[in-house]
Amino acid sequence: MSDQNRNLTWRNIALMGFVMVWGFGNVVLNFATQGLTVVFSWVLMIGLYFVPYTLMVGELGSAFKDSQGGVSAWIKSTTTPMLAFMAGWTYWVVHIPYLAQKPLGLMIALSWAINPSGELAITLKELNPMLLQSIVLVIFLVFLYVSTKGVKTLKVIGNIAGTSMFVMSLLFIVLGLAAPAITGKVATPNITMNSFIPKFDFNYLTTLAMLVFAVGGCEKIAPYVNNTKDPSKNFPKGMLVLAGMVAVCALLGSVAMGMIFNANEIPEDLMMNGAYYAFQLLGEHFGLGSIFVIIYALANTAAQLSALVFSIDAPLRVLLSEADSNFIPKSLSKTNKNGVLVNGYIMTAILVSILIIVPALGIGNTNELFITLTKLNAVVMPMRYLWVFLAYMGLKKASSKFKTDYKFVKSDKAGFIIGLWCFVFTAFACIMGMFPTDVAAFSSEWMFKVALNLLTPIVLVGIGLILPAMAKKSNAKEKSQTTIQQ
Repeated sequence: MSDQNRNLTWRNIALMGFVMVWGFGNVVLNFATQGLTVVFSWVLMIGLYFVPYTLMVGELGSAFKDSQGGVSAWIKSTTTPMLAFMAGWTYWVVHIPYLAQKPLGLMIALSWAINPSGELAITLKELNPMLLQSIVLVIFLVFLYVSTKGVKTLKVIGNIAGTSMFVMSLLFIVLGLAAPAITGKVATPNITMNSFIPKFDFNYLTTLAMLVFAVGGCEKIAPYVNNTKDPSKNFPKGMLVLAGMVAVCALLGSVAMGMIFNANEIPEDLMMNGAYYAFQLLGEHFGLGSIFVIIYALANTAAQLSALVFSIDAPLRVLLSEADSNFIPKSLSKTNKNGVLVNGYIMTAILVSILIIVPALGIGNTNELFITLTKLNAVVMPMRYLWVFLAYMGLKKASSKFKTDYKFVKSDKAGFIIGLWCFVFTAFACIMGMFPTDVAAFSSEWMFKVALNLLTPIVLVGIGLILPAMAKKSNAKEKSQTTIQQ
């Protein structure tokens, strides 16, 4: 690539990566599961997992600079076409639990925007789960239809909302840390160094998936490694600055949560409403009423709307637009006159609808339902990161075949071991995340949640394993018909 096209600095890489990876919700969700001990967890997670993860992505992006296929293309170049198909399938299918939860997140955000006192959110929390999920299903189907029309304005709204939420996240850190100076007290009493050290037991291990979920997704920055000035120097520098920015926001954000919430008595619905409670409290502390919670709720409503529509269409296009007919039946790539992947949409509708309704059958209240779906996402979504680490291990095993402008580590053996560590840790975190700790072990609800967390990824990935057989049968039938016609 010519130097003229290498116009990104390490500052650009750091800022772009930060917007892609980080959000205020990461602070709230992990504080809800660990309290102040999450501060220590963030230090370990960023140092031992996030930093090597980001730098591996940089090397992969450099090695496959001409590739437009992302992780599936990396896998195809380093392993086999079948595994490349499974990587592409995984990247699509992990969005199914995400889409199943998005309408509920939209309803929560909208309830706070309409009624910043939180009364409407409480009403929503008290709804019968089956009734609520029926409403969620209707909302999803409406936006499934809307996404077939290609609503471009939602993308603009989403970008504005994303920027607004980023600013609000930084504002929260500043105001949250300053709050004790206004109130004259810290919400969490008797904070000592021991307050930040977790107890490394089974319950703690079940929270790792949420941390992995929070810091994943930096592979989106990989295509820009070759647009960076002096990539061997500036790209890793940008990635390290990104890690530092995430660390600062995670650590200070978590401490700020401990300033305004009692970490020893965390509200049971902090996952569901914690971000809104936080801005509600800050508005009260600084004498600004509901202004913060209204702004945040409006921004989040817009972001949820945009994310819902584009998460229906975009991942499906990545999977099917250039689908290999040896692995995916041609019928799934069928488009209508508007270019909509109609059969792909039908497959999405069926899978998401099932995952919207099934959890409501075994979970007693709306808050538990939200927590269960959030934790299900934390189990399923990191599965896509496994392919990044597999691709990196493949790259290290065949490093002589690929030329890179940047290398994370010079030793191929050391690089392979680091890739294996991240792969094993991600898999371990996903498995441990399947076990709920908010209900009695081996109770009927506990068994239901474990079954949901275990069967969802197995079924979703398993469907992908069926498609190559369907494609083979379809291709054979088509070939037979062609022979008869001749």
